[in-house]
Amino acid sequence: MEKRTLLAVVLSVIVITGFYIIQAVFFPPPMPPAAEPIAAQPPVTAVPPPQTAPVLTDTPFEAPAAAADEGGVDPGPAAEERVLVETDLLRVELTNAGGDVVSYKLKEHKDKDDFVDMVLPGSVEGHAFTVAFGKLNVQPVTSFFYVNRIDGYTVEFYRDFALASGGAEAGGTGGEGGRFRLTKRYTFRPKEYMFELSISLDGGYSVSSLNFSGVAYTLGFGPQIGPRFDKLDQRYDYRSYYVYANGKRREEKVKDVPVIINSRVSWAAIVGKYFTFIAIPDATQYELAFSTKPEPGLPVASRFYMSRPALNGSRAADTYRFYLGPKSQNALGIYDNGNNSFNLREMDLSKAASTSGILAPLETVLKWFLSVFYRLIPNYGIAIILVTLLVKLLLFPLTKKGSEATLRMQTLSPKIKEIQTKYKDNAAQMNAKMAELYKSEGYNPLSGCFPMLIQFPIFIAMYNLFNNHFDLRGAMFIPGWIPDLSVPESVFSFAPYQLPFLGWSDIRLLPFIYVGSQLLYGKITQTPDQQANSQMKMMLYVMPVMFFFILYNVPSGLTVYWIMSNLLSLIQQLLINKYLAKKRAAMGTQSPSPAPVIAPKRKKRR
Repeated sequence: MEKRTLLAVVLSVIVITGFYIIQAVFFPPPMPPAAEPIAAQPPVTAVPPPQTAPVLTDTPFEAPAAAADEGGVDPGPAAEERVLVETDLLRVELTNAGGDVVSYKLKEHKDKDDFVDMVLPGSVEGHAFTVAFGKLNVQPVTSFFYVNRIDGYTVEFYRDFALASGGAEAGGTGGEGGRFRLTKRYTFRPKEYMFELSISLDGGYSVSSLNFSGVAYTLGFGPQIGPRFDKLDQRYDYRSYYVYANGKRREEKVKDVPVIINSRVSWAAIVGKYFTFIAIPDATQYELAFSTKPEPGLPVASRFYMSRPALNGSRAADTYRFYLGPKSQNALGIYDNGNNSFNLREMDLSKAASTSGILAPLETVLKWFLSVFYRLIPNYGIAIILVTLLVKLLLFPLTKKGSEATLRMQTLSPKIKEIQTKYKDNAAQMNAKMAELYKSEGYNPLSGCFPMLIQFPIFIAMYNLFNNHFDLRGAMFIPGWIPDLSVPESVFSFAPYQLPFLGWSDIRLLPFIYVGSQLLYGKITQTPDQQANSQMKMMLYVMPVMFFFILYNVPSGLTVYWIMSNLLSLIQQLLINKYLAKKRAAMGTQSPSPAPVIAPKRKKRR
């Protein structure tokens, strides 16, 4: 039975690894529908607001020279202005260059020596919530807007733009061209990670419509969400792209080309391992898009766009809500139960943080127990140990039953070998005799494997929990050694140097402790016949070494779970071995020696 258990673990690793390979090779992301050809963009020129508006310093708007000369357009503000908004949870920096967000830091979550920035820059400063008069491939507006600081949490940017004369597609009058005002208003809340962005276009009587290649404007978010990363990997960090509609969450596979979504959705999200961006549009039918368009200085970008349909009139006011914050059930759940200042409820935003698949309910139960133990003893390392202990106690009857089945198999082994020897030339008769033996002895050959199969889903669920649970981020277990259960621990770092082929820059202690615990457990659980088997001996040493490399750079919380699982299994097995020794002795004194199995003589053919 132990051989089967070891083989099952090996197969599980192969299956988990193969799943991602098959998914990448045979299930590529769906191709987006063919984009409409982009018509030539009608020139748009920034113009100053009326003289009653506050005049702020700004740099000149780069308007086409012809438009400026023909219309006598004033270059407008001539200096950049930065606006800082600080709440209980956020530190947001905005610029009047486009009216964009350039930094969105979470004050309760650290990224090395700074806060986590949800507008993660590359080589140049990032700009999020940009507006472009056109589709995805059109550069966003960079002209300097006028600023109206309404209160401590509300900031408004506004600017007038002129259309080229005769710009019929853009809503021009066909003569002098029209003017319209673009206004962006940000409204933050003191104790929430969500904010509101209102965008309005107002052409008054100057324009009859606003249509730039089929859209009024495109609102864009990017280039990436924090925290910083060296690479995206399921063990360290990752990016998933979701849309939520009609009560169902759907994942979009985004790679080299943008993925376009034309259906109406309740929300769309860029989800990392611990943090997420969620966009909640209003009732307008927007065209949404996810993109991984590269960004200088970032190995991978994660962008989101919403294109507003063209306006048949001259005015529009759109309201969006955006969540940029931790991917935790507590932070997201307030938008499901209505306990928020936006009066939102039943948004199911917590589904951006929930796991999917058939093991999701099991993972939820384990997460609940982890929270209960943490409330009793506020140390997540101890909570992980207690959850592992609880699972071992609950599964002890199954483990014991599996061991009893192994012992039962060992007692039947002489009879089985005798049947196999006598009927080796007749497979059908051998199988029939084996079935008769199992029936007469009341033994089910699957009884030893079934308990292990029951435990395997729990193992996968615990792996996912300890690898992704948000509350483990920054959670200290042992000061000075394991300060953060969400990252690998380190006792010595020789960065920036790396070991050849492996790419390791740290010496870690937990993987070595794991190997020791695994080898000790293997020694205890091996039976005498397995110890004499060269293949089983090899498995005893190969498996721990293989898992040593697999677990070397995983979060320390996950390694703590593996080590404790081995140690508890070791203690459990010692107790079971004592029990089985007594039972084996009792069976030896009570059971008479089995009668030999005699094969029937074959009749000679005449």
